[in-house]
Amino acid sequence: MRAQESSVNLSGPAVFARVRHDWRREEAEALFALPFNDLLFHAQSVHREHFDPNEVQVSSLLSIKTGACSEDCAYCPQSARYDTGLPREGLMPLDEVLKAARTAKEQGAGRFCMGAAWRSPKDRDIERICQMIEGVKALGLEACVTLGMLTDQQTRRLKEAGLDYYNHNLDTSEEYYSEIITTRTYQDRLDTLERVREAGLNVCCGGIVGMGESDKDRAGLLMQLANLPQHPESVPINLLVQVEGTPLAGTEKLDPLVFVRTIAATRIMMPKSRVRLSAGRTDMSDEMQALCFLAGANSIFYGEKLLTTGNPEAERDKRLFRRLGLRMAGIYADA
Repeated sequence: MRAQESSVNLSGPAVFARVRHDWRREEAEALFALPFNDLLFHAQSVHREHFDPNEVQVSSLLSIKTGACSEDCAYCPQSARYDTGLPREGLMPLDEVLKAARTAKEQGAGRFCMGAAWRSPKDRDIERICQMIEGVKALGLEACVTLGMLTDQQTRRLKEAGLDYYNHNLDTSEEYYSEIITTRTYQDRLDTLERVREAGLNVCCGGIVGMGESDKDRAGLLMQLANLPQHPESVPINLLVQVEGTPLAGTEKLDPLVFVRTIAATRIMMPKSRVRLSAGRTDMSDEMQALCFLAGANSIFYGEKLLTTGNPEAERDKRLFRRLGLRMAGIYADA
């Protein structure tokens, strides 16, 4: 459906609303149907209302426990169900984690994110994670973790340790979700997000595109996120990294301009959130990333690796930033 054929008014409040939590599916789908130049114009206009358009928040991500996960996420090489050749590693020692955090800070990161391949952590694991959080905070970095599903007690303990952000992605639309994951329900994910919010933690929540989903699914994911009682402070948009041995290996690659459209729609629907370019940047040209920044992306993961897959090296990012006149923001209060 082309935008001009839609009854949805995209020249008024539907596009330029400051913050909304009542997006309808047809409105989200109409955004994706806009002419590319119009969509980017609207997204950049919204972006400039809330952020410095030439500043990008930088985070670094470390896998602190790798592989042997019991979940069956079709994109993930860390699932114990798939043979991807990934070594299984236990929880990293504290000193190694803090060494990586120091390196990230030296390279310009302001937030240090730690990911563990668990369905849900045990209480004894939480105590070790809390030591890592306290150490990262002592370095002057913001701390973020992604650990799977949590209990109320675990969530409160993470907050007490000084955790700033909790990452828990929805991955895709509710309708397409069962095509990707069967071991955890969509409601499980929403319940975890609610638990994190109730503990007073900031939320990092987004999804993955390029998994064979449709524009309707991408619109549905963003509608779900935008209609939460409070928008996530950070919204990571991941481009599927295909790993041999996972069910999604061999999936038809997403049109790069569809990815840019997803970034733009995210910016419009969640105007005050940080929109992060996450996994998949190794497959993006500098020109594609430049379009993403124009579309409203203002956060990246920085460093050589994202959990178990590659990421552009820090020096490449610095060169790109210089070419685009972008500045790295370390610890920067989310608007």
